[in-house]
Amino acid sequence: MAAPIDPGFGVYVHWPFCAAKCPYCDFNSHVRHQGVDQERFAKAFVTEIQTMAAKSPGKTVNSIFLGGGTPSLMDPKTVGTILDAIGAAWNVAPDAEVSMEANPSSVEAERFRGYRAAGVNRVSLGVQALNDVDLKALGRVHNVEEAMRAIDIARATFPRLSFDLIYARPGQTPDMWRAELLQALDRASDHLSLYQLTIEPGTMFEKLYAAGKLAIPDEDTAATLFEITQEICDKHGRPAYEISNHAVPGGECRHNLVYWRYGEYAGIGPGAHGRLVIDGQRHATATTLLPETWLGRVESWGDGIETDEILTPEEAGDEMLLMGLRLTEGIDLRRYKAIAGRPLDPRRMADLIEHGMVEQLDENRVRATRSGSFVLDAVVADLAA
Repeated sequence: MAAPIDPGFGVYVHWPFCAAKCPYCDFNSHVRHQGVDQERFAKAFVTEIQTMAAKSPGKTVNSIFLGGGTPSLMDPKTVGTILDAIGAAWNVAPDAEVSMEANPSSVEAERFRGYRAAGVNRVSLGVQALNDVDLKALGRVHNVEEAMRAIDIARATFPRLSFDLIYARPGQTPDMWRAELLQALDRASDHLSLYQLTIEPGTMFEKLYAAGKLAIPDEDTAATLFEITQEICDKHGRPAYEISNHAVPGGECRHNLVYWRYGEYAGIGPGAHGRLVIDGQRHATATTLLPETWLGRVESWGDGIETDEILTPEEAGDEMLLMGLRLTEGIDLRRYKAIAGRPLDPRRMADLIEHGMVEQLDENRVRATRSGSFVLDAVVADLAA
């Protein structure tokens, strides 16, 4: 009987600054035309890393993720300072994955070589579309030519490469997406993130959508686009290992697997979330969103933590379901019972299996079906009840 998968321990670092705010984005990102004092922020990152390490000492870091915002706006020196601080605060596994998000418009070969020298070994490019009209509509500041150049530079610099595309864009047909995805696969490395466009609260796209000035594909078309995505990626050796993420076997993003397998991770930087087990209790941490407020708090108190909530076993179990059922590998029922303090209700699970929403892989693993993944929130709510 195979033991439950160890999800590992990760460190997420949030760089909150962007050159421009994309109209679909609800992430904690901010534009600062007057520039950013990177040296001051770097010192604050180091301080918060030390504080978080004191809360969770002795951990071995399996993955580090520099997200944002646009981390590729950081100087390589800033990245090096942050990674050195993580290495001094925790044990970092020799084969740790160190990922960095980058926008094609901010890619320079010299800067990328600096990131590689600092310790980054995987880059994720926010390409988002492979035609210039849609890139402009998405508020991106790069064009397709720049995106292709960035892919080539990244491939030549880093051992591992991923890039993102958004589908179900306004006016996009199944044939258009099929052609674009095939073009992407011709340039892809070991990983692709393929996200369906959703209208997020508080974004410019939400305002346009509410005003009738933005139309996206209907549910049936979106479902067709999803099926095309699975079919083509399967055929080209990059099956889905999570609803929106595709990789060659072994090319999965290890850091994101820490999230989806419901492991522990420290959240560093403005608006970063974390999950830490302290004295046997799972803490949900979140830092303050506004970069300058976060900076002041760290300089005064050692961290920017705004909330630190101890989750009940039931809450932790619900989170594990919501994250783990996104994965093709599903969840381990033994680990769920250990975290939630109770097993899943066999009657509810049998009902969902009968209706084709979940499937049991063996006596210890269950996962959502493709049909179930379309209504995952409802599946989780049913299982968690």
